[in-house]
Amino acid sequence: MSSTIRLLSAEPGLSRYASLAQALRSRVVAGEWPPGSALPAESQLASEHGVALGTMRRALEMLVEQGFIERIHGKGTFVRQGLAGASMLRFFRFDGGTGEIPVSRILQRSQVSAPAMVSRTLGIGAGEPVLRLHRLRLMGTHPRLLEEIWLPLDLFASLAEDDLSAWDDLLYPMYARRVQVHVHRALDEISFAQLSACQAQHLALPAGHPCAQVQRSAFDFTGRCVEVRTTRGDAHAFHYTVTIT
Repeated sequence: MSSTIRLLSAEPGLSRYASLAQALRSRVVAGEWPPGSALPAESQLASEHGVALGTMRRALEMLVEQGFIERIHGKGTFVRQGLAGASMLRFFRFDGGTGEIPVSRILQRSQVSAPAMVSRTLGIGAGEPVLRLHRLRLMGTHPRLLEEIWLPLDLFASLAEDDLSAWDDLLYPMYARRVQVHVHRALDEISFAQLSACQAQHLALPAGHPCAQVQRSAFDFTGRCVEVRTTRGDAHAFHYTVTIT
């Protein structure tokens, strides 16, 4: 248990509890409390930061709203584990779908120089090395999604030459376990295009078939982009529902 008192000085334009939430978030980002770990008691945190208990509770509520921590009734407050999968299948409705996790097959893995769009999104220098994956996702024996994934090599170097047969069907939990990269949030942008001959062949569709295309940027707790992914699937199976209130 730390006895250090971290005196809080509110930043201009921020309320006292917002400044406190920012200070707590910095401790999470710095790795003081790893994903999945329990935070100290509210009273201890309030004492450490020299604030009232009510101020600490409001700061923690802000972090819950931002998705950094979660409260589990009867157990305490925990740093969120991050996204488990954020399945692309929510954009599609395939015949016979049973909700099972698709099987993943890595078609190709290579170390290449990052294209301009990828380097910009990942926040790395133009032409820096990245790990590129081509992945096919199948439901039963039916190919459903084709993915191109770009990963910064400084974080994922250990996955560049290991045994692909040991890889999981869900990548985000594997990232966390194997290279300690926790995906905290992701931004998906949807567009439509036509499949090239090669893409169509992998998906058992005719060349030029319309596809729904999801461009994802995934971020860790620090806000760094750690993955760029393009997912393509049959546009005729595209289905997405939004509730507007």
